[in-house]
Amino acid sequence: MMTNLVCRSAFVPVFLLSFLLSGLFPWEAAAENAQVLEVGAFSTAQAGGTYPEGWKPLLFEKIPTHTLYELVQDEGQVVVKAISKQSSSGLTRELHFNPKDYPIVQWRWKIENILEKGDVTTKSGDDYPARLYITFAYDSAKVGFFEKVKYETIRLVYGQYPPLAAINYIWESTSPVGTTVPNPYTDRVQMFVIESGKPKLHQWITEERNIVEDYRKAFG
Repeated sequence: MMTNLVCRSAFVPVFLLSFLLSGLFPWEAAAENAQVLEVGAFSTAQAGGTYPEGWKPLLFEKIPTHTLYELVQDEGQVVVKAISKQSSSGLTRELHFNPKDYPIVQWRWKIENILEKGDVTTKSGDDYPARLYITFAYDSAKVGFFEKVKYETIRLVYGQYPPLAAINYIWESTSPVGTTVPNPYTDRVQMFVIESGKPKLHQWITEERNIVEDYRKAFG
């Protein structure tokens, strides 16, 4: 499983994020008994310094301008700030674990504007001020013969299997919170609208999702 932060825009959104992956299960258990797997640990880094161990840029060859990511102080804590000016790129960390052991993902984010033309149902509108990808590793038991052949071919060419599927948590422009639809480019990526519009701009919003439940909802 991998976690990815992606900022892509034709405008100038500013996205601030701190990220924690929590395995508290059941959720009502006492905090001191919770198992926590830190993914981001951005608050332990230095403002203006390097990313925590394991994080690296995700660049797209056909896009000449990349989103700027930097570590900054915000409200007394170090966070990742992303500035996009007609650009696209992401931050990614590969982390392998069993989602049943760590089913709860928790993070917080803040944005300064939205994309008026964003629309989760169209290819032209597949653009958001902030999104969080969680990808699920290839499992041969979950695909048919022809899919296995395709995955094996990709592995031979690139040296590794592509993800089997992905969940994409997004801050959308107009679609209502709770909307879940396939990505307009591929149904192997399912889009979850968890924030929408302008009401919560300029404030930190804490999110938590059960990725096991969301995977079942998206892919059965």
